[in-house]
Amino acid sequence: MKFKPLSLLLVAALLSGCAVYKKNPRQQPAASGVTKGNPQVLLLGEVHDNKAGHRQRYEDLRQRVEAGWRPVIAMEQFDREDQELLNAAQEGCMDAGCVIRVMDRKGWDWQQYYNIIQLALDHKLPLVAANLSRTNASKVVRDGIASSFDARTVAEYRLNEPVSADWRKAQEREIQAGHCDMVPAMMLPGMVDAQMARDIWMAKLIRDQQPRDVVLIAGNGHVRKDIGVPRWLRTVGPKLTTEAIGYVEGGGAKEQFDDVRAIPAVKRPDPCAKFRK
Repeated sequence: MKFKPLSLLLVAALLSGCAVYKKNPRQQPAASGVTKGNPQVLLLGEVHDNKAGHRQRYEDLRQRVEAGWRPVIAMEQFDREDQELLNAAQEGCMDAGCVIRVMDRKGWDWQQYYNIIQLALDHKLPLVAANLSRTNASKVVRDGIASSFDARTVAEYRLNEPVSADWRKAQEREIQAGHCDMVPAMMLPGMVDAQMARDIWMAKLIRDQQPRDVVLIAGNGHVRKDIGVPRWLRTVGPKLTTEAIGYVEGGGAKEQFDDVRAIPAVKRPDPCAKFRK
């Protein structure tokens, strides 16, 4: 994303009101004392509105970082198109609240991500914006997966070839389940394309951080090793060591992840009511 002069002035004003400037964490050398047992890629899932799951995930990550691990933290909650703005926020902000205000991203309960962002700032862990914007996702729905990528990425991930039928069917089932089986059949292919494009971008951006280790913060669907980012990571070499942890209400679904953290279910209104309307 290219800043216009007015945008740069706005960012500077926001940052000056948030904190004293410090060095960009991207300029800091990686720590040499990495904890044994950490993978090159750690994928940590979430149920977006489950506060207990967010707390448990943060504690899992905090313990690894405080033991000496220094990964990059890639987050679904930020659009990749806003990476330049996120870099400016990391460079200028001393606290997570400042980063959140500068990014000004709607649709997320930012209180649940405050601690992870603060952990990144405190330990100089670069934050990577890993998601696809709604605008670009809509383009993918209309024009297909390959429309979001350059020619090299299309070739590397073989995006001009059909994705295997079992993979697409599994994604269709997940999308239908998430929409109470009320998605019209004609809409499913485009929605699957958008979900896969998001996963490919996350996988691509994870690889771009090598040789530094990466933690991905994303929904459980994205970190599933059978249909999500881990599968795309396996599509393009070289091989990376990965660990996918799902934070799942009630537990279960162990075949979808390398490990599962059982979290208490949240009491919610009927999620299908809005679709019936």
